[in-house]
Order: sequence, then structure tokens, then C-alpha cells
Amino acid sequence: MHRYAMEAAMAAMAAGKQGKFWKFHDRLFLEYNHLSDQKIKDIAKSLGLNMADFERQMKNPEIRAKIQKDILDGHQAAVTGTPTVFINGRRVRDWSRNGLQILINKELTKIHQ
Repeated sequence: MHRYAMEAAMAAMAAGKQGKFWKFHDRLFLEYNHLSDQKIKDIAKSLGLNMADFERQMKNPEIRAKIQKDILDGHQAAVTGTPTVFINGRRVRDWSRNGLQILINKELTKIHQ
């Protein structure tokens, strides 16, 4: 995991409490090589977040617990990196357009039988 992965995840979830998850998410990915505690605060400020609420949510044990559960679920599903995609519980191995379409068609066929 990235050195700031937990802080970045906490920050995105905290921003989500103010309706800015995806904007924060996108900025984190743009800035991933320069993440620091200060950079995370700068992103929050630039998005106009209420900083007192943001910092309170950054310490929220429920947010941390959700992220830790997501990590555990990923380990249990044999996720070894991101992105990892599943379709109806089946891990996608062929990322080509054709490979995805074949897997989707197989899963649709199961539904319509």
C-alpha cells in the first residue's frame, strides 16, 4: 500500500460526508506522487470543505473501521492490487473489450436460462 493510503482513504470518506467524495478522489489520484498530511489538507481547503468537520471525520473510528473491513474483504477475495474487477463474483482476468464482453455474455446467459 502507498504510504498515505489510509490517510487518503480516510480523507476521501471524510470529504464524502460533505458530498465531495469523487472530487476529492480525483484530486488524490492527480496528486498521488505528492501526498502528505499537508497536501491532503490543501486539497480539502481547495474543494471548499468545512475544515473543522473534515478534521473531525478524519478521526472518525467508523470511517477507519469501514476502510479496514474493505481491506479485509479484498484480501479474502484475493485482490492483489487495484484496479481489480469482478463480474458476478468472478474475477476478470482478460481486460480487453472482447474479454470483458465474453464474461458479461456468459453471466447474462446464466440469468436468462
